[in-house]
Amino acid sequence: MTTTTAPNFANLIARRRSLFWRIHFWAALIASPFALIATLTGLLYIFTPQIEASLYGHLERVTAPPGAAMLPLDAGVAAARAAAPAGLEIQSVVPPAGPQDALKVSFGPPSRATGEHANHAPATGTSAVPTTTAATPPRTMETSKRTVFVNPYDARVLGTQIDQDRFSEWARRLHSRLLQGESLRWMIELAASWMLVMLLSGVYLWWPRAGQPALPRAGARGRNGWKQWHAFLGVLLGVLSLVIILTGITWSKYAGTQVRTVRDWAGQASPQMPKHLHSMPTGGPQLTYQQAWQRVQAIVPGVPVALTPPRGAHGFWRAASSDRRHPMNRFDLVLNAYDGRVLYQAGWEAQTAFGKATAVGIPFHRGELGVWNQVLLFVFAAGVLFSLVSGWVMFFKRRRAGQLGLPKLLPGAWRAAPLWSVVLGIGLCALMPLLALSTMVLVIVEIVLGRVRVPAQHEVA
Repeated sequence: MTTTTAPNFANLIARRRSLFWRIHFWAALIASPFALIATLTGLLYIFTPQIEASLYGHLERVTAPPGAAMLPLDAGVAAARAAAPAGLEIQSVVPPAGPQDALKVSFGPPSRATGEHANHAPATGTSAVPTTTAATPPRTMETSKRTVFVNPYDARVLGTQIDQDRFSEWARRLHSRLLQGESLRWMIELAASWMLVMLLSGVYLWWPRAGQPALPRAGARGRNGWKQWHAFLGVLLGVLSLVIILTGITWSKYAGTQVRTVRDWAGQASPQMPKHLHSMPTGGPQLTYQQAWQRVQAIVPGVPVALTPPRGAHGFWRAASSDRRHPMNRFDLVLNAYDGRVLYQAGWEAQTAFGKATAVGIPFHRGELGVWNQVLLFVFAAGVLFSLVSGWVMFFKRRRAGQLGLPKLLPGAWRAAPLWSVVLGIGLCALMPLLALSTMVLVIVEIVLGRVRVPAQHEVA
């Protein structure tokens, strides 16, 4: 490198870094308030299994009498049916996975589809990427989905619970929409979009260069110490942050639709049950719950299941895994209602690469893969809280009285943006409409700031 090109290259790097500092600042300004809320509510959601075990143990757990055998599944289902309000239909039955588990029978309003193909709608868990649904209508005692818990040894009803009243449902709504309907989902999605920008720009700023070590220096104090630990922990948790953000975006309202469009275009949609499957009456009765359960156990042994009963004479039995801790055990099975013949079956091996990634990533995001998952998410959340707090500490330490505290944008900074960052930015805006819209607003703000020459402060490298 000649003596002429060396200063030019150093100047280019300085302009790029000033640009990424500015982007990182705007991303943090937009995302951090919501990220703080999401992290705190997520911490609560992490421990849902332990909290629900304490709250609902009397419903979900039973004491197995010595030497006793469980009654046929149909006896427990009949008891649950008698305890449920009239007008509701059975949506799924979860047989006991172990000797101390209760039988769970879920009820809900009759499906809109009627006739011989009424239960052709996909069962829960068919697609790894959730779809956006309309806002839930006001709950009434006649239409609320509920679960009846039954002792499988004596068919005694242990209790009934409205699904929306469960702690996990409350914590989920708090985490994803602050207990509101669709009105606040866009805010959470906007925050997630800019959190991704904040993460990527932060990695660029952290990337080691001459005179800047990758690890925090021992004894670093003041703003410099905050900065080193802020960058180090942010990058250290970067992979986890990426997984959490991306899995959250997949079920968001606007970006989620874009992701599903790209997924389908790339041929990565999860396998779907063929349309118009139906059972043909053979002159005999349909399989009982017990017979259907035994047939499913023979096909997928050792996997806890959820059964969906036939709807009408041409309906079919449908089964799926009810165990969220083992994504690779997920399956979708359709049986002829009369003889148990397999009409459709798809397991882990039939999933696409995208389907497998989301089948693991989404339960990981929710902390459903076991205690190790919960511990890891707790450590992650603690690191995120430190990163958010330390970022604002650095901001107020740098900001001078009478100034906005914006990182200084060097002349020509926007033109110095590397090509890869431009391509990446366009791709992210195409996938995340709220990011694109808010970016246009920020461009206008930057133009206004550039014209009024608002004082900014240089970010010391």
